[in-house]
Amino acid sequence: MKERLSIRVNSQRLEKLRRIAGQKRKTMTQLIEDWIDRLQEEKPS
Repeated sequence: MKERLSIRVNSQRLEKLRRIAGQKRKTMTQLIEDWIDRLQEEKPS
């Protein structure tokens, strides 16, 4: 099941995200999911 995430970004960042999504032929959601998947979690001490 997919959940919804709501964030606030300035209009310049939103437009940048839209441009890059268009260039890569992906949705903005796909770009953000790809970025999240690349994040490294810290190992507990």
